[in-house]
Amino acid sequence: MSPVTAPVLVIGEALVDIVNAAAKTTRNGNGKGKAIPGGFAANVAVGLARMGVPTELVARFGTDQYGDLLGAHLFGNGVQLAPGTVDPGFRTSTATATLDAEGVATYQFDMTWDPPALSLRRGCPAIHTGSIATMLEPGATAIHRFLESVVDQPVTVTLDPNARPAITPDPVVAWAAVRKLAALSDLVKLSDEDCAFFRPGVSLDEIAAELLTEERTQCVVITRGGEGAIGVGRDVQVEVKAPAIEVVDTVGAGDSLMAALITGLLKRDLLGQRRLAGLTSEALHDVVDYAVKAAAITCTRHGADPPTAAEHAARWGA
Repeated sequence: MSPVTAPVLVIGEALVDIVNAAAKTTRNGNGKGKAIPGGFAANVAVGLARMGVPTELVARFGTDQYGDLLGAHLFGNGVQLAPGTVDPGFRTSTATATLDAEGVATYQFDMTWDPPALSLRRGCPAIHTGSIATMLEPGATAIHRFLESVVDQPVTVTLDPNARPAITPDPVVAWAAVRKLAALSDLVKLSDEDCAFFRPGVSLDEIAAELLTEERTQCVVITRGGEGAIGVGRDVQVEVKAPAIEVVDTVGAGDSLMAALITGLLKRDLLGQRRLAGLTSEALHDVVDYAVKAAAITCTRHGADPPTAAEHAARWGA
């Protein structure tokens, strides 16, 4: 892995997942639910840090019971917190995750999103954002303006839109917002479920091609659950099969995959000023394969629990 002179910057929600087999949980933790630190951005940041990648998180949570849980989790995993992320006057957000018989989660959110000031450190190799943080105001506008402000900087921008119909029920409006952010991003990652919501009836290949019409976008990765993922670049396309595993639940799997994608690109010196311009079929396959296997490990245990680099190597080899 090339030396990193500044942390990867992750922007978005940090919240507490209240995981249920049946939705009978209240905010104070009564009922069947278990409170687990989570949120799209927090999960990606922890995933990166566990892979040995210096990481700074821009989020916002309070110093209440749930905020203390989040802070301990993030600090314990080596994630740096940007100034203003911990706000004593802020009510920490929650997401109630209800698991079906196959361990697949659906979510109900109790959150607000108003990030602290956004800035870019010199030498930062990548900015990652997505999910609710790019759709929920006022934070969505703040992120868009920030990405516009760094468009000429030597930093790779990665985006995971992560469709949330409970937040943005209109797919046409949501897809328009995705396209605006994709135009400012070098890599866009989606799931097949995201694609079905954003662009119903459109094939995965067509969606990838649509996103790659943007001048800046160099790569699209689309995950397909237990079938693996596809990676599409300007002149390359790869398909990676998922390993056979026993699924416990899928909470945080996509975030683990995203963290591993960024880690894999960093290992191959494909972040920063190069902006994926040197992406070969072999490199893309290796990066997507590494990421799919990280997500697979997460699916074998409860909650958003991404693997360390050592766990990944022990399970799948170097």
